[in-house]
Amino acid sequence: MLKFLLARLISTIPVLLIVAIVVFVILQLSPGDPAAIIAGDNATAKDLEQIRRSLGLDRSMIGQFAIWLGNVARGDLGYSYFQNKPVIELIMQRMAPTLSLALGTVVLALIVALPLGTIAAWRMGGWLDRGLTCFSVAGFAIPVFVVGYILIYLLAVQLPMFPIQGYHRLNGWSDLWPWASRLVLPWVTLGLVYMALIARITRASVSEALTEDYVRTARAKGLTETRVLVRHALANAAVPIVTIIGIGIASLISGVVVTETVFAIPGLGSLTVDSVLNRDFPVIQGLVLFFGVLYVVINLLVDLSYFFFDPRIRY
Repeated sequence: MLKFLLARLISTIPVLLIVAIVVFVILQLSPGDPAAIIAGDNATAKDLEQIRRSLGLDRSMIGQFAIWLGNVARGDLGYSYFQNKPVIELIMQRMAPTLSLALGTVVLALIVALPLGTIAAWRMGGWLDRGLTCFSVAGFAIPVFVVGYILIYLLAVQLPMFPIQGYHRLNGWSDLWPWASRLVLPWVTLGLVYMALIARITRASVSEALTEDYVRTARAKGLTETRVLVRHALANAAVPIVTIIGIGIASLISGVVVTETVFAIPGLGSLTVDSVLNRDFPVIQGLVLFFGVLYVVINLLVDLSYFFFDPRIRY
């Protein structure tokens, strides 16, 4: 297992390097000049040249990338062009809202999708199974921002049950409800797609497991149907379910950007949008690299979980 872990860690290095190169090239070729945005409309050519020199934009693309990559190797993601703060500091300041949104979405999706997919597989062809199919199609077809605006209109405007926008920091138990009330709508908005994905795969995997001989043997022993579903069918279908959970992290990361923008949550998603609009290249590069590392780590944890869900993989 240790050998496998080291091999996977080493293999992530070229992946992150390719991601860094692609993002850097796209940003360099994209329209817009950070120096012109900083200087304003009344800036002269001399002002623009001075700003470019101070930001290092007068160097060649290869020179800029070499300097940035060397700084990253030392743990320095650079400074924001507009806020004049270290990129790592900006990321840490916006981390809590994004983690609250992402972790709450995952927990909500698992609580709803796993039982829903398991029961739909158990009652295949019934009304719940058909309803799950419709729910999955709708979850994939409706964009996240559309779901967000519908929920805002129904549950925040027509029925003022939850705040429309904003984020309340969780500093103690007294802040629990103000914190959660502002995240209920974002959790549901972002969780619908994730629920549809996990529930559909759970249904397919459990339905296949229910046809195996060990399930028939478990029923012949007189085990309850609940134990057969949870201990035998769902447990043996865990590998594809865990795999799709890891793959769904990619859609979750992209959904965070849209959801935070809709609900005005000051997290990493809104920081990404603001940085793109301002052409704040160091912040964009740092965020993409951070999301890339996060995605690679999550997939590594998913691969390691196979050892526990399926003992055959150890051999």
